[in-house]
Amino acid sequence: MPLFFWQFVAIVGGYLLGSVSFAVLVSRVFGLNDPRSYGSGNPGATNVLRSGSKAAAIAVLVLDVLKGLLPVALVLHIGPDYGLTGAGAAALTGLAAFVGHLYPVFFGFKGGKGVATALGVVLALSPWLALVVLVVFGVVLAATRYVSLASMSAAAAAPLIMLLPGPWGHSVLAVVAFLVMAALLIWRHRANIERLRAGTEAKFGSKKA
Repeated sequence: MPLFFWQFVAIVGGYLLGSVSFAVLVSRVFGLNDPRSYGSGNPGATNVLRSGSKAAAIAVLVLDVLKGLLPVALVLHIGPDYGLTGAGAAALTGLAAFVGHLYPVFFGFKGGKGVATALGVVLALSPWLALVVLVVFGVVLAATRYVSLASMSAAAAAPLIMLLPGPWGHSVLAVVAFLVMAALLIWRHRANIERLRAGTEAKFGSKKA
């Protein structure tokens, strides 16, 4: 089979896995309300935490990270057997999983904001880059207590950091994929940006009806 066929298979597979909304499924298993019906309405770990179930929120966080990490890791480890080599091919697959989380085919194309899934993609491509991105997230969160601002800051930092000398390499295609993910993630946070400007954004640890 030609190379583009296997890249197409990887992208479609990544998108379909990304389209599984674990926030909705885990909430059903835990007997919780649909996360799209309360709080920010976002089917993600942060909003599930507002239900009061830390266990459910942790499960969603782990699963959302894994659905970004697993397709990328598969391409990196078995992709060379099918001609898919380098961070670029893996990054495209990760981008597809990220887009699937944002616009899931199984849930009417209405998904989450992709923070945890993006982290999974970065973690699979470069644990060192993921570590630096998490530091950026942690510093901004500690300083402001705004998860949304910390998430956008970390997303914007990822492609910029990758351009610097370091153990994460310099794949142009991977940088482009991270730029696209950062742009989409910030776009999905546009309501949060408005609330931040208005001073009405909920801070980490607060409960919102």
